[in-house]
Amino acid sequence: MMEGCWSEMGRGKIEIKRIENNTNRQVTFCKRRNGLLKKAYELSVLCDAEVALIVFSSRGRVYEYSNNNISSTIDRYKNATSDSSNVFTTQEINAQFYQQESKKLRQQIQMLQNSNRHLMGEGLGSLNVKELKQLESRLERGITRIRAKKHEMILAETDNLQKKEFQLEQENACLRAKIQENEKLQELNMMPTGQEYAYQTYFARNLLQLNMMESTVTAYPVPDKKTLNLGNQFL
Repeated sequence: MMEGCWSEMGRGKIEIKRIENNTNRQVTFCKRRNGLLKKAYELSVLCDAEVALIVFSSRGRVYEYSNNNISSTIDRYKNATSDSSNVFTTQEINAQFYQQESKKLRQQIQMLQNSNRHLMGEGLGSLNVKELKQLESRLERGITRIRAKKHEMILAETDNLQKKEFQLEQENACLRAKIQENEKLQELNMMPTGQEYAYQTYFARNLLQLNMMESTVTAYPVPDKKTLNLGNQFL
């Protein structure tokens, strides 16, 4: 440990040196160990780095973290730090890298397949109660989202059908108006129009006057010449 170094812990500062109190040392170890494991995990996820962490407690217990097989990571470390005479060629290094990537992908595919089988209700025998509760929660959230999406689609479809119904009613009203207009035009076409209508009106009026004149002549006949009255004399 470095003498004279200080570190913030909580609200105060502590000196970086061995903690003499066993209880305090154990509590600090647990807290710092968990923080270190968390940082290693974040580094592996955020930076896509291959991380292997091994911690031995003062009591000899081992704690480790690795986002890959830890033995494979150690072998890779040994190969990277070996003598130059044992350094792999570029092709061998690339081949090893692709093998590791392929292994990661296979593991991810296997995890996804297992997850899909669990969602289908298969292969549940390997799950404990906590994992089954988590799976149940996932299914309930998924069903809730599915129902919400279905309800949204039904509302959208209903609104679309109502708009189509209103549009069809307007088109139907326009067609009825056109039919009524065509019927009126047909009635007008059957009636005499223009000059013909004026001639027919004129002849009908003249014919009525002639009929009236004939009726008048018939009612008052012209007297015979022999009976023509001139004053008080008869010729």
